[in-house]
Amino acid sequence: MRIFKIKEFSKWAAQEGLTDNVLRQAVAEMERGLSGANLGGQVFKKRVALRGRGKSSGLRTLLAYRMGSKAFFIYGFAKNVKDNVSPRELKALKAAAEIYLNYNNEELNRAVKSGVLIEVTSDE
Repeated sequence: MRIFKIKEFSKWAAQEGLTDNVLRQAVAEMERGLSGANLGGQVFKKRVALRGRGKSSGLRTLLAYRMGSKAFFIYGFAKNVKDNVSPRELKALKAAAEIYLNYNNEELNRAVKSGVLIEVTSDE
């Protein structure tokens, strides 16, 4: 399972204090069947907790996800800032998910090298 975050998501996550370990844990939960909300088009909303806060008051992440294969964190927001994405945003996220999930290993490596995608590793 390869896990990535897009450049914009990475900047937002850093501002929110959201670590790669938390993202890896979220994907691990999804691999165990705790997928969160399926928004269609292989886009999922997954709640994640920040230190000192539980998931219910934490952050919402939207990711393109294919079980046992790849996950791409593509959007995030705090619950107290936004309730959900608009239908227009969701349409764009589904289009992005289709593109990212169809990348082969060579395309993924090229996107990482260019800085478009950041591969999620441990924080250590």
